[in-house]
Amino acid sequence: MSNSPRDRHGVSPHTDPVCGGEVREDTPWKADYQGKTYFFCSRACRDKFTQSPEEVLSRPPGDGHGMKMEGMDMPMHHHGDTGHSSLQPAPDTPGAVYTCPMHPQIRQNHPGACPICGMTLEPLLPSATVLDHAELDDFRKRFYFSLPFVILIFIISMGGHLAAWMSPGVQNWVELLLAAPVVLWAGAPLLARGWESVKTRNPNMWTLIGAGTSIAFLYSLAATIVPGWFPSVFIHDGHVPVYYEAAAIIISLSLLGQVLELKARSRTAEAIRALMNLAPSTAHLVVPNGMERDIPLKDVQPGDVLRVKPGEKIPVDGVLKEGGSDVDESMLTGEPIPVSHVPGDKLIGATLNTTGTFTMTAQEVGNDTVLARIVNLVAQAQRTKAPMQRLADKVARYFVLAVALVAVLTFFAWGFWGPQPGWTHGLVNAVAVLIVACPCALGLATPMSMMVASGKAATLGILFRDAASLETMHKVNVLVMDKTGTLTEGKPSLVNITTANNVNMDTLLARCASLEQRSEHPIARAFIRKAREEKIPLSPIEDFQSFPGGGVAGTFQGSKVCVGTADMMEKQGVDVSPLAPWVEEQRRQGRVTVFAAVDGHAAGAFSLADKIRTNTRQALADLAAQGIRIIIASGDAPATVEAVARDLGISEFHGGMTPADKQALIASLKNGNNVVAMAGDGVNDAPALAEADVGIAMGTGSDVAMQSCGVTLVKGNLLVISKAFALSAATVKNMKSNLGFAFVYNALGIPIAAGILYPFWGILLSPVIAAAAMCLSSVSVILNALRLRRFS
Repeated sequence: MSNSPRDRHGVSPHTDPVCGGEVREDTPWKADYQGKTYFFCSRACRDKFTQSPEEVLSRPPGDGHGMKMEGMDMPMHHHGDTGHSSLQPAPDTPGAVYTCPMHPQIRQNHPGACPICGMTLEPLLPSATVLDHAELDDFRKRFYFSLPFVILIFIISMGGHLAAWMSPGVQNWVELLLAAPVVLWAGAPLLARGWESVKTRNPNMWTLIGAGTSIAFLYSLAATIVPGWFPSVFIHDGHVPVYYEAAAIIISLSLLGQVLELKARSRTAEAIRALMNLAPSTAHLVVPNGMERDIPLKDVQPGDVLRVKPGEKIPVDGVLKEGGSDVDESMLTGEPIPVSHVPGDKLIGATLNTTGTFTMTAQEVGNDTVLARIVNLVAQAQRTKAPMQRLADKVARYFVLAVALVAVLTFFAWGFWGPQPGWTHGLVNAVAVLIVACPCALGLATPMSMMVASGKAATLGILFRDAASLETMHKVNVLVMDKTGTLTEGKPSLVNITTANNVNMDTLLARCASLEQRSEHPIARAFIRKAREEKIPLSPIEDFQSFPGGGVAGTFQGSKVCVGTADMMEKQGVDVSPLAPWVEEQRRQGRVTVFAAVDGHAAGAFSLADKIRTNTRQALADLAAQGIRIIIASGDAPATVEAVARDLGISEFHGGMTPADKQALIASLKNGNNVVAMAGDGVNDAPALAEADVGIAMGTGSDVAMQSCGVTLVKGNLLVISKAFALSAATVKNMKSNLGFAFVYNALGIPIAAGILYPFWGILLSPVIAAAAMCLSSVSVILNALRLRRFS
C-alpha cells in the first residue's frame, strides 16, 4: 500500500517534472523513463519531457517558470516551443521581416530602405504592442535639427543680397557652415538612398533629390573654396553665386515630406494593430487536477482545456466543452446580437463571452486562428500591387530617366542660348527640374489608396487577399451565387409541422426532439434547435436505436417513438398515407420531409429547409440597385433551387450542378464579355471561385473555398457584399484621382522649372519653391488616400 498522500478523490497526486504542478495519477498524459512512470498536467509538458528527459530531470520542476497567483507561489504552466508563434514578433526582435509597401518582393530581416524605390521598409505585420516609430523618430529629429540652420541660411541669403550685410566671400563661408550640417548629416539618409539607386540602377525619386541637392551643394562648395576655377560666364556681380540655401531647404522639405509620409503610413497599420489587439494576452488553463493557471496566449496548445469567464474574450478558436453562454461576435462579424452557444458549438478567438462561465477545448492556436488569418490576409492585401499600380511603377522608372535628360538639356539650353549669366541660370533651372519632377507623388498614388482601403475593408468584415481583387471588383456586372451556405444558412431547420390522430404539436416535438438528442445527424440538431426556440424541455430516452439512412427510434416515457423516412415507417408497419398530401406539397416547395410515429401509429410529419439568411433579401436589393445581375448556381435539386430563387425573386438559376458545371458556367459568362464574381462557401465551389474574375468566399465556409478567393466575407454576412463593391469603386476612383493629380502636376511643373515661362513673363522657378511643390504634391496624395478611412 502506498504511503503517498491522496486527494479528495482518493487518487495519489504527483509532481509534473516539467512545470512543477501537482498532477493526479489518473491523468491521461504519462511517460516511462528508465523504469519509472512520470505524470504530466498536459500533453505539451509530456512532449517536452519525451524530447529531452535528461535535461528536464536535471533541473528542479518548473524552474524558471514560476508565477504569483492569489498570494501564493505557484509554478506556471509552460508549454515550450511548438512552432505556434504569436501573430508577429516585435519589430526590433529577431525574426521580424521587413518589406516595401510599393515592392512587396523586397524582404529582409532588418529595417532600411527599398533598393528599388528607396521607400522606408516596414514590418510585414505591425507589432500588437510595440509601436515601431524608429524611422519616424529619426527623420523627425533630423528635420527639427535642420530647421534653425535652414531659417538662418534663408535669412542671410535673402537678406544679405538686399541689405549687403557682409561681403560675398564672407557670406559664402557663413552659408557653407550653416548648410553643411543640414546636407551632410540631416540629409545623409536621403543622399544614401540616391546613391543606392544609382548603384543598383533603379532610378527613383531619391535619384532626382540626391542629384539635385548634391549638384547644388558641390557647385556652391567649389564656388566658395576655389572661385578662380570658374570661367567668367559664371561670375555675376563680381562673384560666383552659391545655392547653399537651395540644397539645405530641399533637404529640410524632403525630411518633412518623409515625416508626413511615415506618419500617414503608420495610420494604415492601425486596422491591423486593432485586429491583433482583439485577442487577450493570457488564457486560463484547466489542468487535469482541476486547478486553473494563467498562461501566455502564445503557450496555448491544441487540445488544452481553457476556462472563459463572463466579460472575458475567448482566447483561441475551439469547441465549447462544458457550460454555455451568449457570445458577442460583433468584433469580427458586425452582428450586434450575442450568439447563444452550447457544448459542441464552434468558438472564435477574440470574441467576447457576455454571460456564463464555460470551458472549451482549444483547436486552432497561434497563426491558425480565424483572427490570425484575418490579420495575415489584410497584411497580404496591403503588400500586393494592383494592375494600375504596376503601370504606375513602370511609368515612374522611365519618367526618372526622362527627367534627368530634360535637366541636362535645360542646363545646356540656358548655357548656350539663355541671357547672362546663362550657365548659372542653367544650373539653377536644371536643379529645379530634378526636384519638381520627383516621382514620389506618382509612386505613392496607388499604394497609399490600397493600404488605406484594405485596412478599412477589414473593419467592415471584408478581407481582400490582394490588390488586384480590390481593383477588379468595381467592374463586376454579373454575380453568380451558390445557394447552400451563401444565400441560405447552410444547415437544415424545421420550418413546418403537421400532426395526425389528434396528437398535440408541442407534445410531438418534445418526443421527437428528446429522441434526436441522442443523434449527431444535422436533422437531429434541427429538432433540438426548434425545441430550444420553443422552450420545450427534453427528457431522457431509453432503448435508443439508429437506422443509418432511415431514422431513429427509442422509448419516451413508456411510448415507442420513431422518426424517419417513409421507407423506415413502412418497415416499422406504420401507415403514413394520411399525411401524403401534406408531404407532397412540402416537397414541391423544395423541402425535406420526415415522419413521426408513436406506438406504431402515424403521429405527424416535419418539413425541413435550409433557411434563407436573414440579410439575404436586403443584400440582393442593394446589389440590384448597383446594376449587378444575380444568378444562382447550386448542386441542390432543381426543385429546391427553384423554390429558393422564386422566394428571393431571382429569375436566373441553375440546379443539380457539379463543380465542373459551375466552372463552365463562369467561363461561358466571361466569354460573353462579362466581368464575373462568384460567391460560395464549399469545397465544391472552389473551381468556380478560382475561375471567376473575383471569387468571394463566405468566412463560415471551407478553407479550400477561402484559399480560392480574392475576397472573404467574415461570417458570410451578405449585407457587406454591396459595401465591398462600393469600396472597390471608391478605391479605384481615389487611385485615379491620385494618379491624375500626379501626372498633371508633373506635366505643368517640369516645363515651368525648365524656364518655359521666362521668355514671356520673366518667371523662373526657384529650386526652393520646386522642393516645396514636390513636398506638397506628396502630402496631397497621402491626404486624398486617407479620405477612404471615412468610407461607410
